[in-house]
Amino acid sequence: MKTYFPSLFVLAFVLFSCATKSTTEPVKEQNINKFALVIHGGAGTILKKNMTPEKEAAYKQKLEEAIKVGYNILKNGGKSIDAVEQTIHVLENSPLFNAGKGAVFTHEETNELDASIMTGSDLNAGSVAGVTDIKNPITLARKVMENSEHVMLSGKGASVFAKEQGVEIVDPKYFFTENRFNSLQRVKEKMKAELDHDGKSAFYDPIIKDSKFGTVGCVALDKDGNITAGTSTGGMTNKRWNRIGDAPIIGSGTYANNATCGVSSTGWGEYFIRAQVAHDISALMDYKGLSLKEAAREVIQNKLTKLGGTGGIIAVDKNGNMVFEFNTAGMYRASMNAKGEVDVKIYKD
Repeated sequence: MKTYFPSLFVLAFVLFSCATKSTTEPVKEQNINKFALVIHGGAGTILKKNMTPEKEAAYKQKLEEAIKVGYNILKNGGKSIDAVEQTIHVLENSPLFNAGKGAVFTHEETNELDASIMTGSDLNAGSVAGVTDIKNPITLARKVMENSEHVMLSGKGASVFAKEQGVEIVDPKYFFTENRFNSLQRVKEKMKAELDHDGKSAFYDPIIKDSKFGTVGCVALDKDGNITAGTSTGGMTNKRWNRIGDAPIIGSGTYANNATCGVSSTGWGEYFIRAQVAHDISALMDYKGLSLKEAAREVIQNKLTKLGGTGGIIAVDKNGNMVFEFNTAGMYRASMNAKGEVDVKIYKD
């Protein structure tokens, strides 16, 4: 008995291990896409009943144009950071979106732009805030990341740095669009009417609750497994006192980590800053082992919503999974995978 018992014990252990292996060992992660790209053009009260067929077509066409620029870079083995920058250029150069050319107006009838970019391979990042004469703020954010020892520059100092770096400077009049200017006037009239009605102080700002928030963003995973995220915005209509939202704040509006995911946010910036939305999604994946979809849902639909914040995110994980998560009526968005499949949407499914 002594000579056979060990053998029988080993045999039983092996059989038990084989029977339970599939349920006890973690499933090996698979690459869903060798490379992937997602973009957004802002989230908010975007309803089909308020959209003309012509305007809807224009938004979809521009989103598709933008994402194909980044896709071609990734398809040809290009870097995710180049794909993000060039994709966002298309959106910044369009008056349809609240970034670059289409930036909204401040209370003083000026345009103040913010942007940020982050690379997941080294957790390096750069951002700019409150710039008034930079055609493509996302490019300046990249210059800050790559050619300075800083993460964020703002206002006049950022413009001085831009000139030193050869970034394109424009006359502030470049950002004027009649549609955005008229929107500001309507907001001012509404504010005046509400202030006159209830006599509240000048600190009362109904625009925070009533205005749509717009931002553009892009997240890319390249063939080398590197993730980059970028975000650019004109901020909030009628904003005052050089207000800065989440778009240039690393961890709030933008975050990227090759070990987890890349995220770009859009929405009511103050809440995204308080919740550190972009980083929180990555942290839930890293510390709790949640999937990208699970983490994004938890942060946007639970944490952010309970705070009272509105908006959404786009994200790509290290395996090429792509996620859109928002708690508003709509979000301008598009995705493109390694197979070249394009998906462009505006409204909540």
